[in-house]
Amino acid sequence: MQIIRMRLGLMCLSCVAAFSTIVSANDIDETTQADPPSRRHFDFSYAGTIDGLEAGSTARVWLPLAKSSVTQQVATKSITLPADYRMTQEKKYGNSLIYFEATADKNGEIPFSIEYSCLRYQRTSLMTDVASPCDRPKYLQSARLIPVDAGLFAGWLPPLPIDKVRNSPLARHFYDAVGSHMRYDKPKGEPWGRGDAKWACDSGYGNCTDFHSLFLAACRFHRIPSRFEMGFPIPDDAESGEVSGYHCWAAFEQRGKWIPVDISEADKNPQKREFFFGNLDSNRIRFSVGRDLELVPASAKGPVNFLVYPYVEVDGRTHTQFTKEFMFCNQIK
Repeated sequence: MQIIRMRLGLMCLSCVAAFSTIVSANDIDETTQADPPSRRHFDFSYAGTIDGLEAGSTARVWLPLAKSSVTQQVATKSITLPADYRMTQEKKYGNSLIYFEATADKNGEIPFSIEYSCLRYQRTSLMTDVASPCDRPKYLQSARLIPVDAGLFAGWLPPLPIDKVRNSPLARHFYDAVGSHMRYDKPKGEPWGRGDAKWACDSGYGNCTDFHSLFLAACRFHRIPSRFEMGFPIPDDAESGEVSGYHCWAAFEQRGKWIPVDISEADKNPQKREFFFGNLDSNRIRFSVGRDLELVPASAKGPVNFLVYPYVEVDGRTHTQFTKEFMFCNQIK
């Protein structure tokens, strides 16, 4: 059994010298996080079939590889692919990848399956990833669909009252503003789901990618490092079953820690609005971090918007068709 572990890099002295602590206006109250975090132990099957290919055609395939962190212990139980593969690391954020090239069968299909065991803990402001000051610049810059632009905030982000500047986190102001402006909705035929902050600003609806891209844009414009995280939700109302699709959330930096937020889940569950600022439940597994990912080996189309499903290229063109077979099963306590 192969265990994948995240290695925390040592802070370089030059970065430490340049590091400026996030101002107190961004602080979240950590004294309220005293209860021990909940946890969940489950198996997750990252499986499916890349289809709609021409029989005999060759596809280049990149798969995200889940790895361990402070709040998830991941073990890879098996990897079943139709060709030899190699493990690589995405350049910009260090995401773990599997890369292979395979020939489509007579049905124009390429199957894939990676089986995981995951022990996931509730994530809190006390139990979360460490933020390296060396990484601050990349979490402050624009992404292709997340511009750091003052014009993006007109009409939905109200001015911050002086009393809030002094007495509550600045990031909480953005969390509330995005929650008020956006509604969770995925109408057929509309371009939701790309994490396009400008589109989300104009439309006022979308899925988790759209909610959190708008939050990242606000944080970064106001010089709060923030990052995008992607994975899968694990249903909490069954012992086993299908996982229908991905989920994403965000985190902002405070005092050298990544403080999580899940604004789209708060929209769907208003009674948990307070919880999802500074906390994440244990019903999820993370696969990747960041936007505009630089795959290894390099993709013909350049940086990838985000990565949670297989990224496939055929003859230098992106191929998006595949059938999902994502499954989970709780482990016996």
